[in-house]
Amino acid sequence: MERHITAPIDKETAGQLRAGDYVYITGTIYTARDAAHKRMYEALEKGETLPLEMKGNVIYYMGPSPAREGRPIGSAGPTTASRMDKYAPALLDLGLIGMIGKGKRSDAVKEAIVRNSAVYFAAVGGAGALLAGSIKASEVIAYDDLGTEAIRRLEVENFPVIVVIDSKGQNLYETAIREYCKL
Repeated sequence: MERHITAPIDKETAGQLRAGDYVYITGTIYTARDAAHKRMYEALEKGETLPLEMKGNVIYYMGPSPAREGRPIGSAGPTTASRMDKYAPALLDLGLIGMIGKGKRSDAVKEAIVRNSAVYFAAVGGAGALLAGSIKASEVIAYDDLGTEAIRRLEVENFPVIVVIDSKGQNLYETAIREYCKL
């Protein structure tokens, strides 16, 4: 099914999405990769405040290339999501509702997705230049010293993703393999 949603996302909207849905996100999402996740996790362990509110937000696992003149961002393709698996359950428990990346997730992340009625989306790897066309604005909001791994706030319009793991725990990577094997 094709869906158009607005971010931040509420639990009701996340709960309506199903593995395999094609989704176009418009609104505000954030970027964070390995180093930013590690820093946020360490801040949580120290009882410090995070640089962004997790509740209802979506984090895109991406570090952009430099922007060309007149563009808000350079190529903006997804990075491998499993590198954030150590940190994702804690952020989901704080209200993070969506993650965008590529590749499989650990059982702990899948359990946290279901426990928190969240969703994991995949963006198409290798399509960073195309994905950048849906990004209308980009602003570093935290950890500027991390360069491309700094946390950014992105304004997106019809940003294309596919639901991989839905709030009920259905996993497109698993169901697609079963369907393929039937053929």
